[in-house]
Amino acid sequence: MFDLEGKVCLITGGAGSLGLAAARLLHSHGARLVLVDLDLAALDAACTGTFGEAAAEIQCIAADITDEEQVRQAVAQTVERQGALDVLISNAGIFGTVAPIEDYPTDVFDSVMAVHVRGAFLLAKHGVPHMRKGGSIVLTSSVAATRGDPGVYAYITAKHALTGLMRVLAKDLAPRGIRVNAIAPGPITNGFQQRVEDGLGAEIGRDGTEFFNELIPMGRHGTADEIAASMLYLASAQSGFTTGHLLMADGGMSV
Repeated sequence: MFDLEGKVCLITGGAGSLGLAAARLLHSHGARLVLVDLDLAALDAACTGTFGEAAAEIQCIAADITDEEQVRQAVAQTVERQGALDVLISNAGIFGTVAPIEDYPTDVFDSVMAVHVRGAFLLAKHGVPHMRKGGSIVLTSSVAATRGDPGVYAYITAKHALTGLMRVLAKDLAPRGIRVNAIAPGPITNGFQQRVEDGLGAEIGRDGTEFFNELIPMGRHGTADEIAASMLYLASAQSGFTTGHLLMADGGMSV
């Protein structure tokens, strides 16, 4: 049903739990994988731990996705080995911090915007010229793209901005036969979310995970595998007439 046989899929944030879950699922449906992350040693270790002997089939590239030359080189290395691109998943992300506006660190705001928004822009800018017709771009957004929570200035602003970038790309690339969508996960069980919840818990004086579960109608966090399943749909031809869409995978949190 989800045939990705021979499709070249590049995933940024490839060493994280969501990036690896998406990689594992896409690979099981025939995709040829390229994983990009900051630390090559950590990426290689994560890849080997996830794929075992099959890790030799996967191209791993170290790059800072906020650096245009490094993104250009990562795409060039991909095309040199794989020939072309079919799927781009812009998944790298950082949270920043929570603080009142007068105390919010400007450098943190800039860093979060750079990773989420500039990184996705650069990946599209340098990847699109090498994408085949029928290709798909998936931006990892968040339920934060539909909310406004006190003190979460950088992360929420960045996720809202990604929705705008996705819509512009979708309109621009539709005539070329390339679809562009974003996925908006709610809280999921992983290290990234746990760090957020630990910080929140310290601020509000209660368990951060329980606090989030109370906000989610389904009463629980999602899993990386559940979000990866939605990514698979957006990456595959099963979503062939879907573009410019923000797919909520949040257990009803945005309802």
